[in-house]
Amino acid sequence: MVGQHFVKFLQGHPWFALQWLGASDRSAGKKYREAMKWHLAGAVPEEAADLTVQESKPGSAPRLLFSAMDASVATEIERAFAEAGHIVVSNSRNHRMERDVPLLVPEINPEHLKLLPVQQRQRGWKGQIVTNPNCSTIVLTMGLAPFKPFGIKRVIATTLQAISGAGYPGVPSMDINANVIPFIGGEEEKMQQETQKILGDFRADHIEPLDARVSAHCNRVPVVDGHTVTVSVEFSSRPSEADLRHACQNFTGVPQERKLPSAPSRPVIYLPEQDRPQPRKDAERERGMAAFIGRLRPCPALAWKFVALGHNTVRGAAGAAVLNAELMCSEGMLD
Repeated sequence: MVGQHFVKFLQGHPWFALQWLGASDRSAGKKYREAMKWHLAGAVPEEAADLTVQESKPGSAPRLLFSAMDASVATEIERAFAEAGHIVVSNSRNHRMERDVPLLVPEINPEHLKLLPVQQRQRGWKGQIVTNPNCSTIVLTMGLAPFKPFGIKRVIATTLQAISGAGYPGVPSMDINANVIPFIGGEEEKMQQETQKILGDFRADHIEPLDARVSAHCNRVPVVDGHTVTVSVEFSSRPSEADLRHACQNFTGVPQERKLPSAPSRPVIYLPEQDRPQPRKDAERERGMAAFIGRLRPCPALAWKFVALGHNTVRGAAGAAVLNAELMCSEGMLD
């Protein structure tokens, strides 16, 4: 599913042209239209439909690769490409928490790209691996990022995650219809660890994790696209509601300054309505690349609480990786 979102998101991209597709041995040699069943809205983009699928091995592949591989095979394949000189921008979880691999959200931590020389030096790779976060983590971190200057100390986050996050065929209809499933394997641990790395600071040759406690509860709900996260947060300072709204409304980053092609004009958008954000009304806005915050109010247990929303398969997956590559391109790393 994420692979198809890559194909769709790259359609008509001003900087990147889709020229190569890699897959398993059973698909290699087939035209893309024959090797897969298209699950997204609309037709298969014509520039991809007649591409011949190749084996996922270095050789004929271009220098820049987007990876949407299953975790069971991603480690070896991604490392083989990086060793051979390819730049791998990965959506897979396998390398996210490795000490020398950037876990990148361009509006939040572009300086984490400074890990790449360390990665190449220590591993002897000609290429590189850069990762984007878990689809629920990116919603949480974009919601928290405007408030980092106030000193984030403790976070409690509860997710309401769309079924598209489980891939295809995903969760059986008899399990998810009119139901909530309060378990997604490994998800809570990923949110807790990834959030600390993303919001951490670059220190010479590593990332110093955010000094905060993060607790996550993850649930699958009968929504097609759009992960909702309810967040309670405690700060080391005492910001007012006006301070927090101002920080949210004025939050921006390098992608906006450089006008990167996939960057939303505002990465975080505050919605003042009492019943927003909502997946059906807000997830698709800004091409699915913005995060939405609402219902900011005092929290009797910590300090403040709010609701965050993001498109899980766009900003939480394919779109996030493309924006990472655009940032690298703007830094001269793809020349």
